[in-house]
Amino acid sequence: METAQFKTNIKCANCVATVTPFLNEAVGEGNWQVDTQNPAKVLTVKGEDASDARQAVEKAGYRAELMQ
Repeated sequence: METAQFKTNIKCANCVATVTPFLNEAVGEGNWQVDTQNPAKVLTVKGEDASDARQAVEKAGYRAELMQ
């Protein structure tokens, strides 16, 4: 299973709550998590639809930049 990581501006529990329905719809519940303790606020996405995660985050009003 492929894993992608994105640097985001999702910085708190309320932000995570806002993006949750968008990410659950795009990549599925349990296939993503945000590390708000990391300075880069890293979103980790598992699965083939990782590219859809970026669009879902942006649709929720946040930024996501693929990390190399």
